[in-house]
Amino acid sequence: MNQDLSILHLVLNASLVVQLVMLLLVLISVSSWAAIFRKLFALHRVKSLNDLFEREFWSGTSLNDLYSAAAKNARNSGPMERIFASGMREYQKLREKRIADTNTLMDGARRAMRASFQREMDVIETHLSFLASVGSVSPYVGLFGTVWGIMHSFTGLASLQQVTLATVAPGIAEALVSTAIGLFAAIPAVVAYNRLARDIDRIAIKLETFIEEFSNILQRNVGAQTASGH
Repeated sequence: MNQDLSILHLVLNASLVVQLVMLLLVLISVSSWAAIFRKLFALHRVKSLNDLFEREFWSGTSLNDLYSAAAKNARNSGPMERIFASGMREYQKLREKRIADTNTLMDGARRAMRASFQREMDVIETHLSFLASVGSVSPYVGLFGTVWGIMHSFTGLASLQQVTLATVAPGIAEALVSTAIGLFAAIPAVVAYNRLARDIDRIAIKLETFIEEFSNILQRNVGAQTASGH
């Protein structure tokens, strides 16, 4: 009895529709795990690059030197460094046009950094919606397989004169495996989504804080240059 109701036996003896549902859920589960690990590694890299640049930024290095390094290292830089570079680029362009108005300079730099921030967040949030979809849809896909399997099982039992638990159990067990696989795909996706969303929120807050701090530094520089007459 135990051998007949093993998971492998149940999967192999399920109806074609239920087997297709199980295969789909297994593929979804593999894809979600791949997305989870890819996103974990990507966020770890983003955090490391942001921390590295932040230490360099507050170490006393001049803004021009930081901008030169960011321009040379644009391909391998982190989000914070690219946001800094976009703000400095716009600031220097406006300065080259002999614009001395503090509000105009600061608005241009802030707009450039906010646009860069949105681009960076779009990249960071890639594949997150996929995990949310897996977490919400997989149980229903598994439930569909279960309902179909139970319907198929009872249809087959309709021609029998005498129905016992032994004849009903295998068909129902085959169908319930579909729900189990659906939950197996959904639960890790939901847990990972919540964890990754929290980490991304922290990154976003850190980047927004940096934008405000850097804007204050630029504003002080503009004030100092205006006061000195340059």
